[in-house]
Amino acid sequence: MAASTPNPIATHHLPFFITAPGDSDVLFNVTLVIVVASIIGTGVIFLTIHSLPERMAHKSKKIQFDIVAVLGLLGLLSHEHVFWVAALLLAFIDIPDFLTPFKRIATSVETIAGQEPAASLVDHSDSSVPKTETADRPRRDAKGAAHA
Repeated sequence: MAASTPNPIATHHLPFFITAPGDSDVLFNVTLVIVVASIIGTGVIFLTIHSLPERMAHKSKKIQFDIVAVLGLLGLLSHEHVFWVAALLLAFIDIPDFLTPFKRIATSVETIAGQEPAASLVDHSDSSVPKTETADRPRRDAKGAAHA
């Protein structure tokens, strides 16, 4: 075979991105790296922004964190932005603790009734009647005074 000679009509100065036959295409390889890096970078930024409500609610109560996490997943999987916005707003709001006052009221009522406050839930599956003899007697404090 004869040596390849350029076409006489072609220009003598070719741009840098035109390669000779059999050589590697540098422009293609650089473009490929830039496109792959851009796709991965965009995905990382998207998922970082998307997990923002969960990271904010991580310091809050467990039930609030669970609700924010579920709303975040719904927003991610359903492509409905309202779930993500709701998760973000819920992460900013500190939900008040409604259960603690009721537990304190129950403990106080048990103390007034003369029962020991329950540390945990008790199994009430038996059908026996609870003893009420301690509730019939007045409670005495350390000084011996009776409270009515």
